[in-house]
Amino acid sequence: MPSTTLRRALVRSLRRPPWSAGAWRDTRFIAAGIPMAVPVWLAMTESPLLFPVLAVVLTCTRWLTALQRGRLRALCGVEVPPPGAPAALRLGRLRLGLAWRQIAYHLLIGPALALCALAAVYLWGIALVLTTLYAWVWLLPLGSGLRSELAGLDVVLTVFGVLSLVAAPGVTTLTAWLEVRSAQVLLGPNRAEKLERRVEEIAESRAGLVDAVDAERRRIERDLHDGAQQRLTSLAMNLGLARRTLKDCPPDAMQVIVAAHEEAQAAIDELRDLVRGLHPAVLEDRGLDAALSGIAARAPLPVRLDVDLSAPVAPTVEAVAYFTVSEALTNVAKHARAKQVEVSVRTAGGRLRLVISDDGVGGADPSRGTGLTGLRKRAASVDGTLSVLSPLGGPTTITVELPCAL
Repeated sequence: MPSTTLRRALVRSLRRPPWSAGAWRDTRFIAAGIPMAVPVWLAMTESPLLFPVLAVVLTCTRWLTALQRGRLRALCGVEVPPPGAPAALRLGRLRLGLAWRQIAYHLLIGPALALCALAAVYLWGIALVLTTLYAWVWLLPLGSGLRSELAGLDVVLTVFGVLSLVAAPGVTTLTAWLEVRSAQVLLGPNRAEKLERRVEEIAESRAGLVDAVDAERRRIERDLHDGAQQRLTSLAMNLGLARRTLKDCPPDAMQVIVAAHEEAQAAIDELRDLVRGLHPAVLEDRGLDAALSGIAARAPLPVRLDVDLSAPVAPTVEAVAYFTVSEALTNVAKHARAKQVEVSVRTAGGRLRLVISDDGVGGADPSRGTGLTGLRKRAASVDGTLSVLSPLGGPTTITVELPCAL
């Protein structure tokens, strides 16, 4: 909470000596803001300067904000994020980009806080002068009126100077805290802008994660295809060669060779299916159309495929579309008792639209199974959507919309 933070800062300021680095840092910070408020003070006291100063603030709001943010960063170690895009304001033919919170800071809040800073610096001056009263009062001429006046009040003034010296760090800390808080609220992004930036960061992070997972999947596919699959293929070839050439081999040994050859062939088939499930090579070599044609050809029921890709599609989105169609056809074959399936793939308006329809029994409910839930999560991983229309008795239509580019 801000009040708790302020209370802790004030307690620390009262505990630390006035000559500490923290007190000097806060004093230097608030004193650096005083010259920036002098033009506004002059405009308030001299009416002819009001409109010129107002025009300067309106036209130089962006630079004044950058100057204040630099002061906070350099002297206080506080980073105020840049504000969002300002609203547009027209003054005749002049179009200005202004943020009203920034204008309020430079015209009202900033000068008011600069007055507080001036008072804090003045308090430091009073404290230093009165605390050292006994050190410099003897420098005054013996017959001067000021020396005679101070002679009767030297103890009182010294005590007042010590009290001022004790209070000065707290006043400085309070003023510095008010300046930091007002700058963060008025010169930085508001809550809506912070949430919008956070959403953008999360979206970029998710897109990067999806790309990284897709790249890792491709790497595993290449390693399996170029490594383990090649070794198994070589082993199967050697076993097949031994099966054909070793005619005088004992029957028991030949039976072992035959069994090993068949197991090697089965392992190659399973590994090929695994590699295709990780990332099909045809998707990278020939594109989404050819990859979907391969799925349709391997499906256990007739599939009518209609693909029209008039716009380029990102590789990650192509992979999501490929696996979505593959899993959807698998679900249809297992549960729908359909006779045929129609798959339509279109690009329009920067979106890739997939429609999978079957003539099965219907009744598909995403809340009762993991198949459709997995499809929805896969689509959501790239900011896509999935909708299911499946009345009892059929037909079932799955519609998936994906962005063409991440």
